[in-house]
Amino acid sequence: MDLKLPKKIILDCDPGHDDAVAIMLAVASDEIDLLGITCVGGNATLENTKLNTLKICSLLNRKDIPIYSGASKPLVYDLVTAEHVHGKSGLDNDGEEIKVDEDHFIQELNAVDYIIETCKTSEEKIYLCPTGPLTNIALSLKKDPSIKENIKEIVFMGGAALCLGNITPAAEFNIYVDPHAANIVLKSGIPITMMGLDVTHKVNVNKRIIQSIKSNNNKASLFFADLMEFYSKFNTELYETDESPLHDPCVIAYLIDNKLFYGKKAHVEVEENSELTRGETVTDWWGVKKLKPNCNVVVEANSEKFFEILKLELAKLN
Repeated sequence: MDLKLPKKIILDCDPGHDDAVAIMLAVASDEIDLLGITCVGGNATLENTKLNTLKICSLLNRKDIPIYSGASKPLVYDLVTAEHVHGKSGLDNDGEEIKVDEDHFIQELNAVDYIIETCKTSEEKIYLCPTGPLTNIALSLKKDPSIKENIKEIVFMGGAALCLGNITPAAEFNIYVDPHAANIVLKSGIPITMMGLDVTHKVNVNKRIIQSIKSNNNKASLFFADLMEFYSKFNTELYETDESPLHDPCVIAYLIDNKLFYGKKAHVEVEENSELTRGETVTDWWGVKKLKPNCNVVVEANSEKFFEILKLELAKLN
C-alpha cells in the first residue's frame, strides 16, 4: 500500500494575524511538512515580522522550525505596511505578551539562499507558500532560475481576479506592495495557484466561529481568539459586516485538501506602474486574449468545512 507523504513546504510570510493562523495550521497538520519559515517585509517591517514569527513558534513550542530573514523592501518601490489592520507590531492583540527564549533566534543564512538551497537539495519537490509580498520568491528565481525544476507548485495568497481590491479599489495588498515580484513569479512557468480576495472573502470568521475554536481551550486556540478579536475590529468597520476574511490560512488549507476550493486556470499578469491601478491582477477569466493560462485562480471555498478543519487542527496543538 502506498503511503501518502506530507507535502514539503516553505512558508514565506509577513506575520500578520492571519499569517499567524497559517503558521499554526501548517504546524498542526499531518498533511504538511513545514521545512522552514522565511520572513519578508509586508504587513509590518521585516524586523517585526521576524520577531512575530519567533513569538508564534515560541508559543507553539516549535523552536526546531528554522526561521530566515528575507527582503526588507520590495524590488522597486518603498515598503508599504498594513499597520492600519495589524497594529504597529504587526501582531497587536489584547492577550498576554509572548516571550521569546534567548536561545531562539533567526538563522544566519538569508531567506533567498535558504529557498535556493532547499529547492536544489531536496529529494522531493517543494511547495512554496507565500502569504505576503512575493519579493523573496522573485529574488530566489532571479538568483537561481534552475530551482524551478524542483518546485512542485507555488500557492500564494494575493490578488483579486473578479472582485475589488483591499488596499486600493483595484489591488490586493500583497500584490500592490511588490507588483514587480508578482510578475516575475507569474511569468516563471512554475505551476501556480492564486488564493486571492475572491476566495478569501468567502472564508469569513465571526464571533460564533471564534468562540467555537476558543472552546478547544488550549493555548493555540486561545491565541487564535485573541488575534481574531483584534483583527476583526478593522475588517468589520471597513466592510460594514460582523465577519472578517481569513486570508492566509487558505493557502495551507488548499494544500491540506484542495477539494475545499474551486477555481480555473487563466492568464494573470500584474499592473506594475499605474498610479490608478498599480498591483491589479489582470485576470483573463474568459480567455479573450487567447494567452496560455499561467495560474490556477481560486474563487470559491467550502467555508464550513474549512473552519471544521481549522478547529480540529488547532486542537492538536499545545
